[in-house]
Amino acid sequence: MKICLLSYRGEPYCGGQGVYIYHLSKELASLGHEVHLLSGNPHPNVVDAVKMEKIESLDLYGVNFGRLPPNPLRILTPLNFYEFMAVLLGAFPEPFTFSMRAYGKLRQLLPLEKFDVIHDNQCLGYGLLLMKRFKIPVIATIHHPPSIDRDIDVAQAKGWWMKFKMMRWYSFLTMQRLVSRRIDRILAVSHSSAGEIKRCFKVPQDKLRVVYNGVDGTLFKRDDSVLKEPNSLIMVGGVSRMKGLLYLLKALQLLRDEIKVKLTVVGRAPVDSEHASSLVEEYGLEDRVTFRGRISAEELVRQYSAAEIAVAPSLYEGFGFPAAEAMSCQVPVIATRAGALPEVTGEDGEVGMLVPPADPDALATAIKRLLGDEPLRKRMGAAGRKRVERNFTWRQAAKKTVEVYQELL
Repeated sequence: MKICLLSYRGEPYCGGQGVYIYHLSKELASLGHEVHLLSGNPHPNVVDAVKMEKIESLDLYGVNFGRLPPNPLRILTPLNFYEFMAVLLGAFPEPFTFSMRAYGKLRQLLPLEKFDVIHDNQCLGYGLLLMKRFKIPVIATIHHPPSIDRDIDVAQAKGWWMKFKMMRWYSFLTMQRLVSRRIDRILAVSHSSAGEIKRCFKVPQDKLRVVYNGVDGTLFKRDDSVLKEPNSLIMVGGVSRMKGLLYLLKALQLLRDEIKVKLTVVGRAPVDSEHASSLVEEYGLEDRVTFRGRISAEELVRQYSAAEIAVAPSLYEGFGFPAAEAMSCQVPVIATRAGALPEVTGEDGEVGMLVPPADPDALATAIKRLLGDEPLRKRMGAAGRKRVERNFTWRQAAKKTVEVYQELL
């Protein structure tokens, strides 16, 4: 087939959506399909077999954050002016503006390229509805509905003004709800996410299909040259409030006088005084918590290999890449029962331990128990690798995605 993928942000380190578009496009190409990718900034790295079209973007939330883009006269076009003004007013216009630019690019390409399917990566902009005029099936992957992020952010925001700013930022959700109900299929990356998409976006059940994400098992595997650091934990993606870092820090405070636990947090160190940075000092954990910032995938593997336990204390996960990556590296996982994490880790005690979300006491108990039982950690680590190989490979994800394409065709 000739497949057109859309991704308004595609760089691998921008989050799960970036990981998704890189590996899915690679595996679809390896299966023999012709893959074209239309991407906004930041642009992804793709394999040579994937043909990429770079879509114009002002990138006002990226390298141009807080200032005019190079060649300021660019903002004088209607769409660019809208994007610039929307950002000034505190909204997030990228899904809409990318979808309209992608629609324009497809109008140019279609006389030369006859695509069999258009597959969007959680942009869900109004441009997708215009694409339906091309009489080509349009589907989208929704990793989880952003309304979940909005509800958590608003609940934790201080004061009415911050709550108002959060609501304004998430104003694009009205568009995403409308678009998701009107395109041909929605791919969810877990059954939990599918349930939330149905609840939040009112997508009919007959339009929903579940295709699990994968893990690159050739990259994420135990590095035997790295020694385990005693009493060490790793948490990946600790910037967002939804990731539950605050509750993990509270758990470490509860354990402070019993065990000297060391935590490595991979992800940009928070700068919000309401967030974790102030609590590290307040809880007396300065010598026990290290923020590593963004690191390469190879360095991430070394960090997983050095840790005795990976912790995923999230308040919600549509899938949970960090848990799956840790399992692939044979690291036992302590995860919450939030969202799709139980789908990834399996039953409590299989590849790690499950605890209620937002429960520091339960986290502290699980950490203490697992750090005190090395044979159990080894058994769970080995089981985690087997579970990933059995259920979460990108080749499986690509094949099941193609099945949805074929169903539509």
